Amino acid sequence: MAGHWRPATLLDHRREAATARTLVLHVAGWPGHQPGQHVDLRLTAEDGYTAQRSYSLAAPTSGDTIELTVQRVPDGEVSPYLVDVADIGDRSEVRGPLGGWFIWNTDQTTPVMLLAGGAGIVPLMAMVRARRDQHSTTLFRVLYSLRCPQERYYTDELGHHPHDDGLEVFFAYTRHAPPSQPRPPGRLTPAEIATHGLPPDLAPTCFVCGPTGFVESTADALLALGHHPRAVKTERFGPSKGSP
Repeated sequence: MAGHWRPATLLDHRREAATARTLVLHVAGWPGHQPGQHVDLRLTAEDGYTAQRSYSLAAPTSGDTIELTVQRVPDGEVSPYLVDVADIGDRSEVRGPLGGWFIWNTDQTTPVMLLAGGAGIVPLMAMVRARRDQHSTTLFRVLYSLRCPQERYYTDELGHHPHDDGLEVFFAYTRHAPPSQPRPPGRLTPAEIATHGLPPDLAPTCFVCGPTGFVESTADALLALGHHPRAVKTERFGPSKGSP
């Protein structure tokens, strides 16, 4: 059941950025999950003190293995340990999968638009990976807004290629752009969403994830462009301290 805690063991980890890494966890009896869902993770100290946080699942179901990409939060209680200290063999607990609204069904063939602000790319990457694993040709557009190249996740998988069998990725750097990027730094604009995204007449499902400011402005832009409100699904995290 999704509501009870399951023991989890860290099998592997890999650095995604200076402030983030992906944790690969073995969870015996994991029931499986949908791309876009999340889990609660709980740590217990030797003195019995516990702390828990919610993290998006970064990859589709793969047996008893799950992946979480965690961003270090300044002055955080849990994320600094997970990003910089936790090592193979360390134990924790997870509860889930959680969430039933912000998910992509792999049987879906209607077009999909994914709009990420910073670490909001994590649950959307699970959808991209699920599409790949299913050899799906569903039309996907990914618009990824982030401050600078050093904060970019999944560089090899999202790659430097603009498209692959119906998948196209657009990067909007807001503070510092790489030399190869002709677009000057700046926030993702409604015009760019219209140009690099999908038009409303294709009736795409739009998934928007990131800090509150990014999610609100992006959702407003999608509605203004003519996308149906029921087709715009949003998920936000943390206090907004400036949009990516």
